[in-house]
Amino acid sequence: MPIIIRLDRVLADKKMKLNDLADKVGISNVNLSNLKTGKVKAIRFSTLEAICEILDCQPGDILEFVPADSDSCEND
Repeated sequence: MPIIIRLDRVLADKKMKLNDLADKVGISNVNLSNLKTGKVKAIRFSTLEAICEILDCQPGDILEFVPADSDSCEND
């Protein structure tokens, strides 16, 4: 999958537990855990906004794009 979720890294940097973030964002711990492990296919902008506000970060701190074939860009 070309989009990698880095929520666990941001949570560790902020010394916050997943349960605490789920409570503050207002979503279930299960849904946030699924997001953290990359088991979701979509995220609402309002949820992403709330996560970024609470963690004082940017969406790019949480989401990372990794091209499926990064070698093809180098050969162009």
